Amino acid sequence: MAAEGCEEMSGNGVPEESSAMDVTEAAPPPPEASEENGGAAAAPEGPADPDNYSTDLAAESEQGDLPADFDRLWKAAHDNPQDFPSWTDLLQYCEHEGHAAAYRRALEAFLARYPLCYGYWKKFVDLERRGSDNNKAEEVCIRGLQAIPLSVDLWIHYINLLLGTLDMNLPDSAVRIRSVFENAVASCGLDFHSDRLWDLYVEWEKEHGNVKNAVAVLDRALRVPTQLYSTHYDKFKVHLNNNPPKDVLPSEEYEELRATCRQSQKAKRAEQAQEADEERPPGEEEPATPEGTDSEELMQKIRDQVLLRRDKVYQDNEGEVRKRWNYEDAIKRPYFHVRPLDRLQLRAWHTYLDWEIAELNKDTTESSQDPNQESTEESEVTTQRQEASDDAPAVQGDHRVRILFERCLIACALYEEFWTRYIQYLEPQSVQETRAVYRRACQVHLPSKPNIHMQWATFEERHGDLNEARRVLEALEKARPGLAVVRIRRAALERRAGRLDQSEALLREAVAESKERPTLHAFYSIKLARLLLKVARNPDGARTVLQEALEISPDNDKLHLNLLDLESSAEPGASAEAVQECVTRALAAPLTPQTKLLLSQRGLQFTEEYSNSIKSVLSVYEAHQKLLDELGGTKREAENGDEDPEKTSKTDDSSSSSAAVPASSTSHAPITTPPPPVMAADPSAQAGYGVYSSWYQQPQYGGYGGYGYQNAWNYNQSYYPPS
Repeated sequence: MAAEGCEEMSGNGVPEESSAMDVTEAAPPPPEASEENGGAAAAPEGPADPDNYSTDLAAESEQGDLPADFDRLWKAAHDNPQDFPSWTDLLQYCEHEGHAAAYRRALEAFLARYPLCYGYWKKFVDLERRGSDNNKAEEVCIRGLQAIPLSVDLWIHYINLLLGTLDMNLPDSAVRIRSVFENAVASCGLDFHSDRLWDLYVEWEKEHGNVKNAVAVLDRALRVPTQLYSTHYDKFKVHLNNNPPKDVLPSEEYEELRATCRQSQKAKRAEQAQEADEERPPGEEEPATPEGTDSEELMQKIRDQVLLRRDKVYQDNEGEVRKRWNYEDAIKRPYFHVRPLDRLQLRAWHTYLDWEIAELNKDTTESSQDPNQESTEESEVTTQRQEASDDAPAVQGDHRVRILFERCLIACALYEEFWTRYIQYLEPQSVQETRAVYRRACQVHLPSKPNIHMQWATFEERHGDLNEARRVLEALEKARPGLAVVRIRRAALERRAGRLDQSEALLREAVAESKERPTLHAFYSIKLARLLLKVARNPDGARTVLQEALEISPDNDKLHLNLLDLESSAEPGASAEAVQECVTRALAAPLTPQTKLLLSQRGLQFTEEYSNSIKSVLSVYEAHQKLLDELGGTKREAENGDEDPEKTSKTDDSSSSSAAVPASSTSHAPITTPPPPVMAADPSAQAGYGVYSSWYQQPQYGGYGGYGYQNAWNYNQSYYPPS
């Protein structure tokens, strides 16, 4: 609820933080939350379209020179628009100088970025009203209400503005005021702190002599769980006791109660008459009461019956208030502010939403229970009426849940998690309403948040609006240029839409634009190569992309691995030479020893599995063994999954210093190289190849097919690849 706590305004026009808030436990919003705007719900039945309101800033600036420090403060705010204090300094300066054009210009720019600061909407309205432009003041107020329709304070400010400017002697004025009151009650009447709005509505009806309307408003307020719920019942009883029931009750209810009370009164008098006949003198009749008038006794009976009915309503409403009291009491900052909420406040909102949704589900479950009536025509009619009556609690419960979500999104406008939760609640009910919430979140509140924008694009694609999905992602990329995940999402969207050429063009553009950033350039190159190889069936194009990327980043192991994977996936007879070229290029590149061993081993695996000549297998094997020797024996043993080198050295030292031990119990490291030749070349080759076959599948190299790059970028976990 945006209206409470506005009495203690800071110099910024924003309510001061509650002293109960523990700033030391503040939970910061998601990254860059301080950069975002606030949010708003669309005002129901808004009296005007905000797009019709425009301000010609250039014309205003020509009305007079701006204050001396305006340009400096304006530049500071616009150079860093996420710096809230810069804006408040500008606004305070303009207000202090009393320069209407400068103040108006500053307020327009500020409220476009922070539309939930209702205190500044009130200041804006007052500025226009001081300039004797009531029409513009009303337009500003309407814009504010469409930005934050749950603000009780702003609705009251608007109503007071109309009361001070309209000619109440005209019949249309009262109709308009009542219409605004109804819009206000529909927008924020269910707010727990909406008592002042209900009271103002009742008092206005009383002042205009509409006692029946005033009591009708109080009767509606009796059913709303608010903070001051008991005061509405007290006022209802006062009105009922001070006025004839006919003047305060609805005609239908009054006639029903009057007929019931008269019937009971007649029955009682008939009993009394039988007892009095014996005592009455002959010929004397009972005095008759005029048929069209109500005796004081009858009116009191009607009042008693009315209070009996309202007492049941009051007790039920009191139960609803008790259920919500602790949840409401836990919320210390129900208004918008750029300062982060503490973790307890975030938890309080989540807990409150959990409970309200659970109450809705419980009511829906109870109302959907089958009464097991017989399937006769009479029972079908009864069932239809029952379903109609059962829908009312579910609809009312859904409305309460939505109001609570809207209240939450005022205080928590900078937190994506609450927007996402509201969207998840709405989507099963209405696609259009869900789209409206996405639009509010992304275009007003969180214009630079990637996650919710991508969720919006996914939503639009799922519901068949590909053009809107493209627009959302393009707008996000303009707002946050350089995010790899956004470009990848755009390319994937085009691929799924069957526009392969557009998908390829997006990736090629990303490759061309990222040449100054080698790591990002390699990332896009791999994505483009995979698209060309797997989808476009263009291995030559994929090979060219990877080779060009290697010229820029020869030390990027992922490029080497992907190129080797590409060559290995071709026909074995035609790709053997290309595979060996990949391995040779990698061994000559500035890669880590471990990466070189991995690439050499994969080349050996390919040769062993697809070569038609044992000599070529042995040749590649000997080259691999030579690489192991160059990298050092200890390093080789550790990387091949053998025992820790330190442990192995200790074992060797202990075995060499001990007495003669039987060979069967001697501790030694597993053989990772072929034994020295004992006879001719062929036997040695066979022995070495046999040992090789026992180790090359070991898991430290990831096993065959474990290329190690599938999720190495982790671009779903962070927006930029690691550099």
